[in-house]
Amino acid sequence: MSRPCPDDPFLQGNFAPWPMEGEIRDLVVKGEVPRELCGSLYRNGPNPQFAPRMPYHWFDGDGMIHAFHIEDGRVDYRNRWIRTERFQLERTAGESLFGGLVNLTASDARVQGLSGNAANTNIVWHAGRLLALWEAGPPHQLDPETLETLGVFDFDGRLSGPMTAHPKLDPETGEMLMFGYDMLPPELVYTTVSAEGELVRSEPIQVPFPSMIHDFVTTREHVIFPIFPAALRSESLAQGELVRWEPDLGTHIGVMPRDGGNADVVWFQTDPCFVYHFLNAHTAEESVVVEAVRHPRVPFFSLGTDRAPGDLTHPALVRWSLNLGSGTLKQETLDEGPLEFPRLDERFAGLAYRHGFAAGRGREGADGWFNAIVHHDLQKCERHTHELGPTSFTSEPVFVPRHADSAEGDGFLLCVVFRQEENRSDLVILDAGDLAGPPLAEVCLPHRIPYGFHGNWRPGPRRDP
Repeated sequence: MSRPCPDDPFLQGNFAPWPMEGEIRDLVVKGEVPRELCGSLYRNGPNPQFAPRMPYHWFDGDGMIHAFHIEDGRVDYRNRWIRTERFQLERTAGESLFGGLVNLTASDARVQGLSGNAANTNIVWHAGRLLALWEAGPPHQLDPETLETLGVFDFDGRLSGPMTAHPKLDPETGEMLMFGYDMLPPELVYTTVSAEGELVRSEPIQVPFPSMIHDFVTTREHVIFPIFPAALRSESLAQGELVRWEPDLGTHIGVMPRDGGNADVVWFQTDPCFVYHFLNAHTAEESVVVEAVRHPRVPFFSLGTDRAPGDLTHPALVRWSLNLGSGTLKQETLDEGPLEFPRLDERFAGLAYRHGFAAGRGREGADGWFNAIVHHDLQKCERHTHELGPTSFTSEPVFVPRHADSAEGDGFLLCVVFRQEENRSDLVILDAGDLAGPPLAEVCLPHRIPYGFHGNWRPGPRRDP
């Protein structure tokens, strides 16, 4: 018999898991879905199938994919859990078996030594494959139509360690650039996957100290490796703790030429901070310019108040200018925030660009979560906001260009929005160039989608008849 979820802020409200899988054809739409939109939006997030072993961490839950297929002004929906080894073992047992990030020693004896890969963080379409990602293990491949789990994908055995949940897709070459990290050597490995999906290069990188590296960023010419004082220590792991905040270590930013190796990395240092997500970066003469959402410390990794959903340590959008000639780092604050989940027009990833988008907070109270979509025009230094109101809360905005050759920023933002008063969710479609205007369409679900992490767009019509 299943047990109810324990009393935990990350298991209540819209953080609580959704217990059902299903499909809905031709959802109700308020407004009109733009005819230019043809493809599928996939969103990944944690959704435990059983009451977790306490204490629970938001990053622990089993991955569930929510997919919206948009074509000819109509929208279909499907959701499904990813059938990881962890998921299957717990389903057979009828209960949660694995411990979590707050207490890694809490796993049941039946699963000691087995992978806790939850595949719950991101989902990416590359080289004809749909991959669900979790940064401490390999990806899982899914069927893009049915969301059926096809199995663990290790690039024909060439991926020997974990893969980041935040790979970068080069819009010019079609390559997928990624990394994996560990507390044991090699503590960081940079990897390149060709446009055809073949893993072609793995380069071990020596780091100042092992740390949690959730995201990284690249340019046409460079790869940027962030090392924050969210240290990984074997002695902490033995006590069940994954991350230890050690601000005295400071922040180290490594810059490597795309065609270089470990010996070519140039390291910069700055004040202690943590970045979960980068917006973008580009190379300008002898400088590498990086935009990132900066937290003053790592949130969600202590038993204090930062485990509450509303305390995100006030993340701000900053710009780092890393001068390779002088070896200096300059920091500017572009938006005091709080904001998170930054995205851009991915056709400009790693290149000079103008437009950035994020989830933020509006003028009306947001009860600790994000109730606005923010647009930054980095060329004009302007900030535009779409207010959702005090009881509507958004996930990460995903940009889709109007056409493949549209100008940068000419397109749509797709946002999964929780309507608290109705206890259900909408897919909200905004004109990215007119955030002050009303939504173009609100695609109405009869149920809610729990707060999750990341999603991406796969262009093209439905493949099944």
